[in-house]
Amino acid sequence: MTTLVVLSVVDIVLLIAGLAFYLFVVGGQLTRVATDLEECADLVWDIKKNAEPIVEGVSNINRVGGIVAGALPLLYGMAEGIVVGATYQPPPPRGPAAPAMGTRRSRLHDMVGYAPDGNGGSHAAPAPDQEPVPS
Repeated sequence: MTTLVVLSVVDIVLLIAGLAFYLFVVGGQLTRVATDLEECADLVWDIKKNAEPIVEGVSNINRVGGIVAGALPLLYGMAEGIVVGATYQPPPPRGPAAPAMGTRRSRLHDMVGYAPDGNGGSHAAPAPDQEPVPS
């Protein structure tokens, strides 16, 4: 019977040790949660303190918003009166765009010295009664 008593005492001691370890871990977690909640409470009080001056502005905004909301039916009626007299006339359709100066010439030919018309690119041939201008 002594073996049964010893095993029972060991079992009870292990149960108490396990419970003590569990309570230690849970106590640590609760301490961390309490610290975080305390910091959150401080932040909430700071926000409340910073928001107090805004309350007066919000009541002013609400008052002005009420005035504007009261004027909306009048403004809507005036806008309807303006729109009734105005009708949209679309512009007449335009034809295709015509080139502004006729045939376009490329300046790339002048840069490389190509003369498709035979007179040295865009340099015009001198008139017979004038001397050529040096380039």
